[in-house]
Amino acid sequence: MTERYSRQQLFQPIGNKGQQQIRSKHVLVVGAGALGSASAEALVRAGIGKLTLVDRDYVEWSNLQRQQLYTEQDAQNKLPKAVAAKNRLRQINTEVKIEALVMDAQPANLESIVQTADVIIDATDNFDIRFILNDLSHKYEVPWIYGSCVGSYGATYTVIPNVTPCLHCILKKVPVGGATCETAGIISPAVQIVAAYQITEALKILVEDVEALRHTFLTFDVWNNQHAEFKTGKMKSDKCSSCGSTQTYPYLAYENQLKTEVLCGRETVQIRPSQRHLYNFDELEKQLKKQGKVDRNPYLLSCQLPEQRFVIFQDGRVFIHGTNDIQFARSLYYRLLG
Repeated sequence: MTERYSRQQLFQPIGNKGQQQIRSKHVLVVGAGALGSASAEALVRAGIGKLTLVDRDYVEWSNLQRQQLYTEQDAQNKLPKAVAAKNRLRQINTEVKIEALVMDAQPANLESIVQTADVIIDATDNFDIRFILNDLSHKYEVPWIYGSCVGSYGATYTVIPNVTPCLHCILKKVPVGGATCETAGIISPAVQIVAAYQITEALKILVEDVEALRHTFLTFDVWNNQHAEFKTGKMKSDKCSSCGSTQTYPYLAYENQLKTEVLCGRETVQIRPSQRHLYNFDELEKQLKKQGKVDRNPYLLSCQLPEQRFVIFQDGRVFIHGTNDIQFARSLYYRLLG
């Protein structure tokens, strides 16, 4: 028994064999915000073999209250969350192989990663990506663990392909609207509780203790002292296009066109070119300095306009902060980048 994991190995459901299994497994965490930070740190401390982190955003000051891996310096430098998280996680455990990917969580980007993963942790902030994860989970038969939190509320659910109802069975379609961290706020304890449930379920899967898995959809409100669970078994539908008898994986369909979206609960529009585009930041900096103050690091370039902030990532994605008007954002995009 190695001293590093001795207390975890003394826990009978894990033991020496379970620790060896954990050490041989690969976990994909999609999202490196509040839930992603907590989950990634717990997995790295537990001694996972490989961790892959996927996130499209960068560290901002408003993140520091609950996103435990990040520092003021990360926010000041506008480091991509995946990069900042990897930097911190490598200080925690050098034995773990950590892959940090600064990119959008889209089917084309995720398919090859999901095929090698043993479990997927949902740490995203929107249901579009969750439905993509749900379809990828069933296409490649990889378990995934849903998690969400806002205010003092949280929810989590474990999806096992070919066994449990999937998220599509339960919700039928992608929800529209609802409270977000930007509109209702969030307290750190809600994050920690959801992450604790998610990581516990992940450990059960990694050590193959399937009998211990929780087959309920769990919700709580930690501030108002509420806790509820409901059984989902009867919600499984043979007609479900994601997990039923005829699986078409509808949320993996991709149209080769410009993708524009308002980021969840934020006055920010993301524009993602249909094809990956690598910018020359030296030339772009000269061009954008005519428009406003420019800051950059190896991963992104930021230009402060009079009323908006324009952020360009190396993979060609652009965040336009200060508007949720998609048409205006597109016109600004074309005006500045042609």
